[in-house]
Amino acid sequence: MPEPAVPSVPSASPAPPAPPTPPVSLAALLSREDLGLRQIAGPPAADVRVHWAHTSEMSDPYPYLLGGELLLTAGVHVPEAAGSGTYFDDYVARIVEAGGAALGFGLAPVHDTVPRALVAACEAYGLPLVEVPERTTFSGVARAVWQLMARARLAELRRISEAQQGLAAAASRPDPVPSVLRRLAGRLEGRAVLYGPEGTEIAAAGREPGGEVRRALEELARFVTGHASSTATDTVAGTRLAAYALGTGQGFVLGVAAPHRESGDHTIASVAAVLLSLLTGEHQSGTGAARSSALVRLLLGARREEVAPLLAGGGGEAHRWHVVHARPDTGTPDPISASALGAALGSPLVDTAKEVVRVLVPVAGSAGTTSTTASSPASPPAPQPGWVLGVSAAVGPAEWPAADVQAARALARARAVRAPLVRHGDRPALADLVPAGEAEAHARALLAPVAAVPALTETLRAWLSLHGSWDRTAVALSVHRNTVRQRIARCAALLETDLDDPDVRMELWFALRDPRPSE
Repeated sequence: MPEPAVPSVPSASPAPPAPPTPPVSLAALLSREDLGLRQIAGPPAADVRVHWAHTSEMSDPYPYLLGGELLLTAGVHVPEAAGSGTYFDDYVARIVEAGGAALGFGLAPVHDTVPRALVAACEAYGLPLVEVPERTTFSGVARAVWQLMARARLAELRRISEAQQGLAAAASRPDPVPSVLRRLAGRLEGRAVLYGPEGTEIAAAGREPGGEVRRALEELARFVTGHASSTATDTVAGTRLAAYALGTGQGFVLGVAAPHRESGDHTIASVAAVLLSLLTGEHQSGTGAARSSALVRLLLGARREEVAPLLAGGGGEAHRWHVVHARPDTGTPDPISASALGAALGSPLVDTAKEVVRVLVPVAGSAGTTSTTASSPASPPAPQPGWVLGVSAAVGPAEWPAADVQAARALARARAVRAPLVRHGDRPALADLVPAGEAEAHARALLAPVAAVPALTETLRAWLSLHGSWDRTAVALSVHRNTVRQRIARCAALLETDLDDPDVRMELWFALRDPRPSE
């Protein structure tokens, strides 16, 4: 007799381990003309999913099965009197109990046809039975399974990548939360709901499910907020449900209801959950509104000193900040990686322009400063894996432009010397002994012959900072070393001086260290 149905309950634990590749349809395997496979019993092949192929001639293969296999056998284990007893019933029952997906029976060298008792047993237990012709080897069938899996995996990765890009684009729209929900619901062909801390529906997108499914999804959302698990799944009325507790710690939950579950759906929904965590976290803390207010005030003419408290969350003009310029070790930065860098440095104030990411980081512990994120930034910022950083001195808001120049030069030096991080030196120097006005006037006069050509000034500065190294200067400026040689020769001609003279180099370096002459 069949066992009674077990009521569906939310599942907070993951399913049994599955291979990293998505399953393939048995129908796709049967459609391979080179194999010549033929189904002779069991449910439709289109409804059967195969995770792998396994060959066994054991009379009881149960201990050697993980579930989801296409079990291949030539019937070597079948006794002569099997058709008159319960041998095939017991054999098929054990395969079904182990979770086998289908049975492939090979013709020759033992059997010329598939035993009729085996066909009857597979029909009785609902196990798909496939006839493998004599010309087809089991290794050929296994290879075909893995080829189909590789193709399915590639399609899955492409689908996930496209979904990630679409969700990231939706998160950058003026209405990010509804846009992310709409994009997610469209991808999963179902319903996506954002629940608030009280379990109320804040926003939703996609097809409205029936009352039973809607209530079950609400219950699943309450389940994850009241338990240690951050995700839960269930199936109600043929609809797959999933709930994801967002990482804001404020009780927000993403609920998803879909008519089916494709490979990669969990990854896509998880990406949406991460984006919504960032969006709801910002909404909850109010920092997004504060930054918008600061931007409006700047555009309307407010001074940087006036808006800095809105950006850092404190008050007064005693705030100190670092400007950080960063480039990834490989490739170009994207908005998601740039935001992740800002989070690691402890600031949401991130700007991505071409190949450089700029981050405005409040100094931890400066007067009146409170961290803009859950974790306070180190002071000064520390190296970050996968990035090359240039860090300015700690400055007040009025000095942000000068600090931006410092960070750019520090990044150029870090790339040239292949260091993960270079900081701008802000210790007292001999140049501090000269009054600022006199130093500026001397620098302008000394550099006047090359000041009209910014490329010459910047090349000379980089070349001097790197002790006259042609190769390192070329790396720092992203130009050819011959270009560096030509520019330095041009500088020497215009300045009418010998750049090999250490006294000349020292005087030029003092003049070039002050950013004001070149501004």
